[in-house]
Amino acid sequence: MNLLSASELAILDFIQQYLRCSFLDWLLPKITVLGNSGIFWILMSIVFLLIRRYRTMGAEMGTALLVCFLLGNIVLKPWIARIRPYDLNPSIILLLKNPPIDFSFPSGHTYASFASALILCFHKKNWGIAAFLLASLIAFSRLYLYVHYPTDVLAGILLGLLIGWLSHIIIQSIIRRHSAGS
Repeated sequence: MNLLSASELAILDFIQQYLRCSFLDWLLPKITVLGNSGIFWILMSIVFLLIRRYRTMGAEMGTALLVCFLLGNIVLKPWIARIRPYDLNPSIILLLKNPPIDFSFPSGHTYASFASALILCFHKKNWGIAAFLLASLIAFSRLYLYVHYPTDVLAGILLGLLIGWLSHIIIQSIIRRHSAGS
């Protein structure tokens, strides 16, 4: 185990020792499920695509989620191949019935959530603020549940924000070109 992993496990152990309580043990597994496979954000983008006035927002979210999946799950996770913290500390009692079995870096729950939240913020500030709150809870849940290291979550935040921003710029550019050509 390297120094970074050891210090990150210390942070996770701190969370377990000082923040763990029955309320969060009940709440955070439910919050984390919203990020499973990005399903909450995928469904939201589909709904937006079906509603004419939100279609652009849905296209941006869908694009961001696809890029997040391809870059995060297909490229980065297998390439970096970081094992999960609960594999390094098998004494931890996991709250998840089915813990993730893929690699740890970066946090997919986190990058999908922050990419989606940023796009919502670009279009509907109040929705975006609520989405950032949910994204932050999902990100924290990954630490609380001992399935990600802090750097996995930090990388997920940065990657999600970058992909959300790029998806917004790309879709807006396509719309402008399409409008100019009409």
